[in-house]
Amino acid sequence: MAQLRDDCFAFGGRLIPLDDALSQAGLQFRRENRPGDSVGLYDALDRLASHKVESTEAVPPHPNSAVDGYAVRFADLHPGEVTTLPTDGYAAAGDRPEPLPLGHARRILTGAVLPPGADTVFMDEDVGFPDTAANGAAVELPPGLKVGANARAAGEDIGVGDTLLQPGQRIGPADIGRLASVGLQSVAVLPRLRVALFSTGNEIRDPGQALGPGQVYDSNRHALAGLLERAGAVVSDLGILPDDPDRLETALFTASGTADLILTSGGVSAGDHDIVRRVLERRGEILFWRLAVKPGRPLALGRFGDTPVIGLPGNPAAAVMMFHVAALPLLRVLEGGSLPRPLSVPVVLDFAHRKKPERIEYVRVRVAPDAQGQLRAEKFPREGAGILSSITWATGYVALESDRLSVEPGETGQYTAFDWTFSAGRLKHLDGGPHDG
Repeated sequence: MAQLRDDCFAFGGRLIPLDDALSQAGLQFRRENRPGDSVGLYDALDRLASHKVESTEAVPPHPNSAVDGYAVRFADLHPGEVTTLPTDGYAAAGDRPEPLPLGHARRILTGAVLPPGADTVFMDEDVGFPDTAANGAAVELPPGLKVGANARAAGEDIGVGDTLLQPGQRIGPADIGRLASVGLQSVAVLPRLRVALFSTGNEIRDPGQALGPGQVYDSNRHALAGLLERAGAVVSDLGILPDDPDRLETALFTASGTADLILTSGGVSAGDHDIVRRVLERRGEILFWRLAVKPGRPLALGRFGDTPVIGLPGNPAAAVMMFHVAALPLLRVLEGGSLPRPLSVPVVLDFAHRKKPERIEYVRVRVAPDAQGQLRAEKFPREGAGILSSITWATGYVALESDRLSVEPGETGQYTAFDWTFSAGRLKHLDGGPHDG
């Protein structure tokens, strides 16, 4: 989009820095703790724990062998020389072993409980057999192992009283495995967020309908519904609303009675038909509007009644981009967590770029390692806010700081993958609060 003059003060005031808007909106959107629901482990993936969960079991419950080999008492070994010990018995996983006699070694398999008295295990690959001993009746054990080698202690992974989940922690596959490993069959989780979603515009039609002059298909609502479901929300699709203030107000009123969040696209700029912003100003509340970002400057954060409203821009690429950098972090706050900070890594920029001052610009890029293993970022060749293909092509974005006016090939930038926000419960937060997980 070409514009001849500096727009930092256009349409009524300076643009608002994104971090400021998100931090303050996060405080406004934060809610009291919600009651938890108990769900089976198969249904707990990506849900938020409602309570602290502590283990009442040790994992492993008994000391056991980490390898196939021979269990011994370390005190029976001769320091600095080969030790020959007679063998006694056999231990496999699931067996209840008898104590190991003094001065003996026992054949043991991976995962088998260490026999009482044994504290060290020699791997099969290190063990020899004396010529005089028939059928493995004795073993030769080389020097060099430390006491406790190849033996797992009881509680090595999880001890009794260890914390398995913190309140608000997003539950991942390994967390589910840990819960199962201590015998739990269910876990208390917070309810999924209910999000009412709609698009606005007289020109918008659903796929499958015939297009008239000047009309386009609604890509925003379908892309945003997928992003919301991927984030764990329950989506209520309110369809497409025309540019009619009364119908919009009715829809907002209805949605505010059942939804935890209302998410819209379109109608939040300064045009004659941008009615979402005007209805919110008249019947609700706008906390912030027009952020110091590109793409996605027209973004409304507000309320209708007690229900938070996020009004995304109508241009498809801008709508998806702002979902990643603004809407999804606030979704995490509404779930009961803290506001996540983007996880970024330095990359070498393989492009030149110019930007305006006093706003962050999110450049859609694709990253890949070069021959030396250094990540390099390539820019999508077109920059329009309506080019949704730039999102499908890119792996993430480079955020160019507000005071950075240009970049040249070979310079360094900070890269964030699009997927970071979907696991944001395990990242550092803007407010310095504890991690969600």
